[in-house]
Amino acid sequence: MSENRSSISNASSYAEIGEFWDEHDLGDYEDQTHPVEFEVRLNSPSRVYVPVERELAELLRKAAASEGVSTETLQTFGSRKRSTRRL
Repeated sequence: MSENRSSISNASSYAEIGEFWDEHDLGDYEDQTHPVEFEVRLNSPSRVYVPVERELAELLRKAAASEGVSTETLQTFGSRKRSTRRL
């Protein structure tokens, strides 16, 4: 984070930025924004991303939270368990 502060929210952490935007609308600050360019790379040697229906993703997220693990960990464990059972 540049200068340890977010320019619009004046937050000093990513958590504070999230809290700010949970309660504010970007449209109210559009005059303070500027175009940026960035690149997202989803290619990973150990991971593949697949589409999941929104409702299923939410069920996975809730189940993972109740188990105290990440959604990725829960999905990986469940998929491996089902796959090895079928082999």
